[in-house]
Amino acid sequence: MTQLLSNWTPAPSGYKHVVSVSIGSSKRDAREETEVLGQKFVLERLGTDGDMRKAGDLLGALDGRVDAFGLGGTDLYIVAGDRRYTFRDIAKLAANARTTPLLDGSGLKHTLEREAIRLLDPVVGWKGRRTLMVNAVDRFGMAEALSEAGARVMFGDLVFGLGIPIPIRSLDTLRRTAYLSLPVITRLPFQWFYPTGEKQEKTVQGAGTKYYDEADVIAGDFLYIRRYAPSRLDGKTILTNTTTKQDVEWARGAGAARLITTTPRIGGRSFGTNVMEAFFVALSGEGRPLTEDEYLRYIHLVGFKPEITELQDAPSSA
Repeated sequence: MTQLLSNWTPAPSGYKHVVSVSIGSSKRDAREETEVLGQKFVLERLGTDGDMRKAGDLLGALDGRVDAFGLGGTDLYIVAGDRRYTFRDIAKLAANARTTPLLDGSGLKHTLEREAIRLLDPVVGWKGRRTLMVNAVDRFGMAEALSEAGARVMFGDLVFGLGIPIPIRSLDTLRRTAYLSLPVITRLPFQWFYPTGEKQEKTVQGAGTKYYDEADVIAGDFLYIRRYAPSRLDGKTILTNTTTKQDVEWARGAGAARLITTTPRIGGRSFGTNVMEAFFVALSGEGRPLTEDEYLRYIHLVGFKPEITELQDAPSSA
């Protein structure tokens, strides 16, 4: 445990410290300071390159020493409609946090991302907008909000997540598919369905890339978007959350017109929903996950809004 934290620095006195322990690539690690409502924060991400044991050891070593954990590179819960499913192997990982509250972002995906779709309507114009959600079951709130706003959404969960060449084009079909498949999927190793470690750096182009060509907006998890994207995304809007400066440059180089993140940029990046959810819990001082109404109250209090980057007109250092 001591060796794990040999290069780790606690937050200065008076700061609240939020740490996202991620099973994703350590190349995406970050540590930023910010101040909100008079409270200073350190927001930090620690990737373990797909090493679940190391992630569990980090959670155990930092438990009780930080104000809130985010759990990144994975989902603990999947919420579909009115049902919630728990990944069995991720629940074992999360059990290493015995004292510090641990958040996986699922609460904000059903609040902040719904709110983002509403706020973005004057900018994007959702009604009739051809939209590809590469993975919808882990952001069901966004999927519902897009459908309610009148977007023409293709949900790529079967195509990209399971390799089954069947596009889903209605929310009802997505909901039925989720109800049938998630009880089984959540009992299997999470790495079977989501890239971890070095796999996050690789792209996989196949028959599914044609759905990118059909869409005006590409929405969902950024690593998923990049993994299955064709080489060109000319004129398209990308709607996502966790992006680094390198991700912005990738999107610009691929010709995308606009990058929208549902979480604001802090320092050089936008942090994931797991970090932002942990941030709100730390800010509240409640020491527990908040309710949807509480998350919305803090979202409005802090003034969190989607961040829009016009890629082709903006300087390359954006």
